Amino acid sequence: MNLSRREFASVMAAALAAGFPVQREAGAAQAHSLYRVPRSGNVHLLHMTDCHAQLLPIHFREPSVNLGVGAMRGQLPHLVGQHLLKAAALRAGSPEAHAFTYLDFERAARQYGKVGGFAHLATLVKQLKAGRPGALLLDGGDTWQGSATALWTEGQDMVDACKLLGVDVMTGHWDFTYGEARIKKIIEQDFAGKIDFVAQNVKTNDFGDAVFKPYVIKEMNGVAVAIVGQAFPYTPIANPGWQTPNWTFGIRESEMQETVNEARAKGAQVVVLLSHNGMDVDLKLASRVTGIDAILGGHTHDGVPVPVIVKNPGGQTIVTNAGSNGKFLGVLDLDVKDKKVMGFKYRLLPVFSNLLAADQDMTALIDKVRSPYSAKLSEKLAVTEGTLYRRGNFNGTFDQLILDALMEVRGADIAFSPGFRWGTSLLPGQAITREHVMDQTAITYPWTTLSDMRGDMIKTILEDVGDNLFNPDPYYQQGGDMVRVGGLSYQLDPNAKMGSRIQNMRLKGQLIAADKTYKVAGWAPVAEASKNAGPPVWDVVESYLKAQKVIKPVRLNTPELVGMAGNPGYLS
Repeated sequence: MNLSRREFASVMAAALAAGFPVQREAGAAQAHSLYRVPRSGNVHLLHMTDCHAQLLPIHFREPSVNLGVGAMRGQLPHLVGQHLLKAAALRAGSPEAHAFTYLDFERAARQYGKVGGFAHLATLVKQLKAGRPGALLLDGGDTWQGSATALWTEGQDMVDACKLLGVDVMTGHWDFTYGEARIKKIIEQDFAGKIDFVAQNVKTNDFGDAVFKPYVIKEMNGVAVAIVGQAFPYTPIANPGWQTPNWTFGIRESEMQETVNEARAKGAQVVVLLSHNGMDVDLKLASRVTGIDAILGGHTHDGVPVPVIVKNPGGQTIVTNAGSNGKFLGVLDLDVKDKKVMGFKYRLLPVFSNLLAADQDMTALIDKVRSPYSAKLSEKLAVTEGTLYRRGNFNGTFDQLILDALMEVRGADIAFSPGFRWGTSLLPGQAITREHVMDQTAITYPWTTLSDMRGDMIKTILEDVGDNLFNPDPYYQQGGDMVRVGGLSYQLDPNAKMGSRIQNMRLKGQLIAADKTYKVAGWAPVAEASKNAGPPVWDVVESYLKAQKVIKPVRLNTPELVGMAGNPGYLS
C-alpha cells in the first residue's frame, strides 16, 4: 500500500489525537501493533460478517448482557466486560478493550474514535492480502441490509462495495429479505465470475434441489481448500416466509456431513465452514460433524477475540465469530502439511478508522452511491443527551426510544420491538439524523401494527421469544435477542422450562389479566397479511423525535432476572 505524505500525516495526527501509541517510522496502516500480523502457514483466510450495510465508520457499543445458560454459562461467547477481558488476556483501557467490550464506552469512543467503514476496511484487506499469497476474503452475510442506502438501492450499494473490496465467497441471511428474484439476479449477474454464493442448507420446496452451490474448492499455494456455505437456518421463521416462498432452510446436520465428505472426496485438503448459524449452534455442530477444520461464524454478532477449539470423533474444529457492523476482520492462517492442518494462528482485528487510511477507490464509490441521498440522510431530527445503543439481551437505549415512540404516536399501552442485534450507537450530544433512525429500522417489512391483545397472548409471545433465546439446545435457538417491551414489567427466569420463564407481568403496577385485552403496538410483522398494516416504523420514530427535539437519557425497561446472579454474561 502506498500513501502520500499528506495521507500519512493525516493518519498519524488522528492516531495521536485518539490516544494511540504510534511509531513515526511505521506505515499508516501499521501505526499500531494491532495491524502487525506476520504471515504464517500456507492457507490464508480473511473473514468479515454481519456488516449490515454500514459503509461509513460508526460507533458501536458491545453488549453488557449476553447470558449463557446451562452448559454455556461462563463460556464464550457469553462473557461480557471484565470477564471477557480476562478470558482473552486483554488489557483494560486498551483499544482492544474498547473494541470487544462495553466498558467505559463513552470515554473510550471519544478517545479511540469510530470503527469500521468500508474504505478503511479495504485498506486493511489490501495490506493483509499483499502479504498472504492467494488469501481469500469470506463474507458471512447480513451484508446487503441495515442502512438507508442499502434499502433504497435494494442492496446494490453493498453489492458494488463488496466486489470492489475483493470478497471471494459469501453466504447469507438478511440478504434474503429482498426476495428470491432479487437474490438470483445479484448472484447470476453481479456476482458472476467474481463472487461465489454458497449455502448447502437452502433447498427448493418442491423437490429438495439445491438453490445455491453448497461449496466451492479453491486452490491456494498448492492446497485445495473447500469453503462450505451455511445460510441462517431459520430465515423463513425469523423473517417473512413470503419473501422466500419456494425455498426451505434448516441446519441440515446430516447433509452437512455429506457435503464435507463429498468435498474431501473431490480432493479438498482443508474444509472451512462459512456459517451464519450463530456461535452456539456452530459449537454444537462442530462437536457432531467431522472433517471441518474451521468454522468462520456469524449471525449472533459476537466479537470473540480468541477461537474455541471443539473436539469431535474425527479430530477438532476451530470455531470463531467475527462481530458485526464492519468493526472487525478475522485473519486465519493455517499450516497445511501432508493434506492435514498441522497448526494455525488466528487474530480478530478491530478496524479503527483513525488508524487505517481510507482507500481512495472505495471512498469514491461510497461518495457516489450516497450522493443522491445525502440531504435526506443528514436531516437533523433531534439531539440525544445520553448514549443510544441497541445490543444487549433484553433492551438497548435506542430500542427504548423506539418503544416510547410506538406507545406515544400509536396510542398503545404496551409496545414490542424485535430483538435485532444490528444498529449503530450515538454518543451524548450527537444529533440524531434520519440516517441514524434508518440504521435501526431499515428493513423491507417496516410496517407498524396496533392490536387488541389478551393478556394470555402477551405471555405466550414472551415465552416463545424467550425460548428462542434460552432453549438449552442450541439447535432450537434463533440467535436474536429478547423482544424489547415497553410499558410492561415482568420477571424472567432463563433457566426455567418453556412456558414457565415469564412471571409477574404488570402494567402500571397492576397484574396483567389473562382474559383482559390490552392495546399493543409493534413493528416488523412477518405475516403476509400484515403488509401495510400501519405507517412504517421510521415515520413513527421520526415524528416522535421531531416533537421531542431533545432526547433525555432514557430509562431502560428490562425484566427482573431470576437465577442470574454471578453469571459472567450479566453484570448487575
